[in-house]
Amino acid sequence: MRQRVITAVVALALFIPIIYVGGIAIEVTAAVLAVVAVYELFRMKELNIVSFEGIISAIGAVLLVLPKERWFFFLPANVDTFSLFYLTVLLLLGAAVISKNMYTIDEAGFPVLVSLYAGMGFRDFVSARSESLIILFFGLLIVWATDIGAYMVGRQYGKNKLWPEISPNKTVEGAIGGIVSAVIVAAIYVLIFQGKQDFGHSISLVLIFTVIFSVVGQFGDLVESAVKRHFGVKDSGNILPGHGGILDRFDSLLFVFPIMHLFGIF
Repeated sequence: MRQRVITAVVALALFIPIIYVGGIAIEVTAAVLAVVAVYELFRMKELNIVSFEGIISAIGAVLLVLPKERWFFFLPANVDTFSLFYLTVLLLLGAAVISKNMYTIDEAGFPVLVSLYAGMGFRDFVSARSESLIILFFGLLIVWATDIGAYMVGRQYGKNKLWPEISPNKTVEGAIGGIVSAVIVAAIYVLIFQGKQDFGHSISLVLIFTVIFSVVGQFGDLVESAVKRHFGVKDSGNILPGHGGILDRFDSLLFVFPIMHLFGIF
């Protein structure tokens, strides 16, 4: 526990200033985190990221994360970075021809899915910060409040297993506690900042969406647990002592921010 707390404090001390500054700092950080997430998924599958498909997958994730306006301004006005990402898909598919079908479409599917999963999640994380610091922290607080509420309520009152085949420690009571915690925190936050930030919807609708975001965040956690269980690993990595890997810390975020964007919060 002590190691977890120390790691969390150090990580926040580094992370919060980057979030506050935004711009190039958060874009580069998100791109690096996306590459690390790609590496962790390749590592779980016992594939080498320093390979054709590994490098292409990492490049694909970076292309999705970095905004066109700053990094790819030279592209025609009607072309976005997703078009560049699709070139990586074509390259992976083309490998089947070059390798004379030694590399197949089934094998190409994994690096494409990996780069989409990591790239789109961190892309919308950056997009939220581009909208405003208030919006970014709104999403982060929902994720953090859900995690803390689920842990505390689950530990104290948890009896009914939520999904034991995937994550045996999670309980229904904990999941509900996470949702309630997220709604309470979101309500306080929106009431404080509603005069400074347009959340795109009425307060009541934002709180209804918060329930959805909290559920989505917990589902994202379960998805990562399912991936780890499939590959037979305890943690996605060991870059964060006491916490595991980047995916272990950002799994909920990678689901929540794309859904926030889909619901028009930013």
